[in-house]
Parts: sequence; C-alpha cells; structure tokens
Amino acid sequence: MDFKNAKELLTLCQDHQLPISEIMRQREIIVGETTDESVNSRMARVLEIMKDAAFSPVKTPVKSMGGLIGGEARKLCEFHDLGKSLCGNVLGKGITYAMATLETNASMGLIVASPTAGSAGIVPGMMLALQEVYGFSDKKIRQALFNAGAIGYLAMRNATVAGAVGGCQAEVGIASAMAASAAVELLGGTPLQCTYAASTVLMNMLGLVCDPVGGLVEYPCQNRNAAGVSNALIAAEMSL
Repeated sequence: MDFKNAKELLTLCQDHQLPISEIMRQREIIVGETTDESVNSRMARVLEIMKDAAFSPVKTPVKSMGGLIGGEARKLCEFHDLGKSLCGNVLGKGITYAMATLETNASMGLIVASPTAGSAGIVPGMMLALQEVYGFSDKKIRQALFNAGAIGYLAMRNATVAGAVGGCQAEVGIASAMAASAAVELLGGTPLQCTYAASTVLMNMLGLVCDPVGGLVEYPCQNRNAAGVSNALIAAEMSL
C-alpha cells in the first residue's frame, strides 16, 4: 500500500476505489506494522492537541519567548465577532486559529508539527474552521488529516519540508498544500482534485524564502501561516 509519488497514490486510489485519506491510513497500519485501533487513537490525539493549541491563545493570549508575537489571534477573533471581518467565516476563523497555533508554539506550548513547528497553524487552522462552519464531525476531520499526511509524506520523500533546506516554500508551502488537499476531500472532491489543489498551492508559493526576525520562529512566520490558510482555501476552491 506504499507509494512514492502522486501518480502511484492516484493509481492506488483508483484500483481500490478509496480516497487518499484511507490509502494513507492503511499505509500507516501496514508499513508501521501496527493496528487499526492504534493508528486511529494516535490521530485522535493529534486532533486533540491541534484543538488545544488553536483555541487556548484565543481565550488566554500568551506572549512568545522572543516577545515578538502574542495576542494577535484574540484581536482577530474580537474583530470577527464585531462583524467587521472582510474574509468571511471560514477564512476568518482559519487565520485566527493558524495564528493562535503559532502563539502556542512560540511560547513553548504543545503543538503538532504539520509538517513543521513553523508551519504548524495552517492545517489545523483550515480543518478547525471548516469543522465549525460546516459542522463536520471529529471523525471526518481525523480522516481528512490522513489525507494531509499523505501530501506531507510525498513532500518528505521527494523533496523537503525544512525551511533551512528549501526555504519557507518548503514549510508554509507544504503545510498549505496539505491543508488544501485535505479540504478538498472533506468537501467531497476526488483524489485527483486533491492533488490539483496541493500543486496549485505550491505553484503559488514558489520562491518564498525563510527569513525569521531574530532567528526565531515567530515573525513573519505567524503572518505567513495566516496567508498559507488563505492560499490553501483559494486552491481548494479552484480545484473543486
């Protein structure tokens, strides 16, 4: 059930008549030599951590270790609640949760590197926003996260997700591709449409360099996570 590139992944989806998420979930079971229950339990824990990292700073803002960020997510939430948001519900919530997750990360809180710490807000930002607006169950969100994992795995296998190696296009870029693909499947898209969305995001973010202020994963990383969510949303919309 393993795959080396998107073409092989799509062939598996076609041959087994399964979505990307289920191909990836079964790969984790087979290659990891583990059980269905174990894999599902680990993903449930992933979602639990993502929720806490995204929601906590909105309720209780925290200052980052470097002092460059902290409280931005709360301000965005308040702005949205006043009905002044220009972005609408999904994107408004998505960028809030993405920025909140970066606040958790920069204040030494627990996050899920998806695929890295510096880009950890994009996948949960997108998934949690879609869940709130469309009412998706936790089970649906967990399944979509397996889809995101497949895109991240392909990037790791064929390129890199490290900003130090490939620039921010490898961190925020891949995270946004993961989020876009997962969103497409969540909203009923085909495996091919998922890969279209992921590739569109990467095309849109080519050349984005890694240039954190003070050598810390705080600024402009937090802003780029918000931008990454918007990029993922645009790519998912066009793909669908």
